[in-house]
Amino acid sequence: MQLIDWFILVFTLLFIVVYGAWKTKGSKNVKDYILGNNESKWWTVGISVMATQASAITFLSTPGQAFHDGMGFVQFYFGLPIAMIIICLFFIPIYHKLNVYTAYEFLENRFDQKTRSLAAILFLIQRGLAAGITIYAPAIILSSILGWNLNLLNLIIGVLVIIYTVSGGTKAVNVTQKQQMFIIMSGMFIAFYLILSYLPKEISFSNALKIAGVNDKMNILDFSFNPNSRYTFWSGITGGLFLALSYFGTDQSQVQRYLSGKSIRESQLGLAFNGLLKVPMQFFILLTGVMVFVFFQFNKVPLNFNPTSQIAVEKSIYANDYKALEDRLESIQEEKKEMTLTYANQLNFDVDNPVLRKRIIALSEKEKTIREEAQGIIKKIKQEPNDKDYVFIHFILNYLPVGLVGLLLAVILSAAMSSTASELNALSSTTTMDIYKRNLKTEKSDKHFVLASKGFTLMWGVIAILFACFGTLIENLIQLVNIVGSVFYGTILGIFLVAFFFKFIKGNAIFYAGVISQIIIFIIYYNYIHIYPSGKELLGYLWLNAIGAALTLGLSTLIQLFSKNKTN
Repeated sequence: MQLIDWFILVFTLLFIVVYGAWKTKGSKNVKDYILGNNESKWWTVGISVMATQASAITFLSTPGQAFHDGMGFVQFYFGLPIAMIIICLFFIPIYHKLNVYTAYEFLENRFDQKTRSLAAILFLIQRGLAAGITIYAPAIILSSILGWNLNLLNLIIGVLVIIYTVSGGTKAVNVTQKQQMFIIMSGMFIAFYLILSYLPKEISFSNALKIAGVNDKMNILDFSFNPNSRYTFWSGITGGLFLALSYFGTDQSQVQRYLSGKSIRESQLGLAFNGLLKVPMQFFILLTGVMVFVFFQFNKVPLNFNPTSQIAVEKSIYANDYKALEDRLESIQEEKKEMTLTYANQLNFDVDNPVLRKRIIALSEKEKTIREEAQGIIKKIKQEPNDKDYVFIHFILNYLPVGLVGLLLAVILSAAMSSTASELNALSSTTTMDIYKRNLKTEKSDKHFVLASKGFTLMWGVIAILFACFGTLIENLIQLVNIVGSVFYGTILGIFLVAFFFKFIKGNAIFYAGVISQIIIFIIYYNYIHIYPSGKELLGYLWLNAIGAALTLGLSTLIQLFSKNKTN
């Protein structure tokens, strides 16, 4: 980090905070504070929806996911465009017609107060956890790489977000997210261009894709019906669809983005915009990770990208064993580099040499085995073996020129602030409208509820910071957030699907079905996913979304029919 990097980083973050607080100060009433007075144009809605989902985790973890496992993760998003169509046709018109502040307010109109409270509480639990993760994610990685104090980073990110979110509410979130998305995508395009420019002159973009393909990184589609495979076409188009339906259709952090639209049409166009661009954006971020992989075919690559684990091993009794693995990896990489360059040169003359291809594949398998042995050593000393989240930041800090390091760090922290602001804003709105206001016995003024919303924003911000300070790096972070969501989203979505499409089911039936369904999902998650090592689960976590929704639908139908027969 040079002086210019610090200047770019600090200036970018302070500009976002000051601009957001200044542009949106002085909310007059609850509608203005929570819904931005319904003034958002469709492009503001679309960008805000994208920015809410595109957290720092997206830009830190997704390239690392592609570096290790290739492009297959993009299948996770295949159900998203379909979900956008369904939400535009059914969810948005109802929300706007009822003039609700939160998605869960609709549930009381359809069922009763306890069902509204159940859905709101499930949302508060999972989104409260997610808010802590979105702060913790960049903090843990930047602290490991740069040597910065972890808790101080958590505090800085959290406080910056709290300042403008408390000040301006939904309008502040929407206004700042436009600047944040511009910074984020500019930084990613610059990084992608530089990666390609750093490749040897004989490696064109086309050749780079072929080299990635030889190394099993370009397998985009998996049509197998294996339920324990995390990412297949079928899990993406079903489990991913249910996850997207629940996230964009019932999660207040997203619903609040399009409830702020000027009209039904503006909200629908904003979501359609997101549906069109989200999959290409994720494809591009994954492709950036694949190009980082190609770059490291010609440059020295660490045995493990996590510097904390690396240092711990070097100080342990396994230091010599680890050093031997590093030497073996270096030897393999030298041979692989020569083979890959020769292969690329022949590709320039339209010759795809099968012998060279087989040799590169064999060397890739050897490299994979060495990395697995290294992870085994790291586990022995009780350190985190997973290094996917550190791949992209390692490239940024070691290979990007002065100035761009600050810009890319600003990208990461801007993304963290963007998604965290939406989460705190939604947590505050839900707590104010669905829990606090709904249970007050006396009437209060608009000013009172604006102050309450600001207070709850501050409260959830403090909770998120505390959770981040006590967090643990368990999984690849992009997967961890989606796992947390998948555990809760199926039940919530099931409740909303019943509300929209099954008019004969009443409040008691859906409430008890939701409670039972959530308990069953906890049991399934623990017994078929949690207790197994990463990648060895008996059930891909995406299926929890479909299972939770199906359980809630089925159980509520059975309970309603049983209670009706009993009454008769």
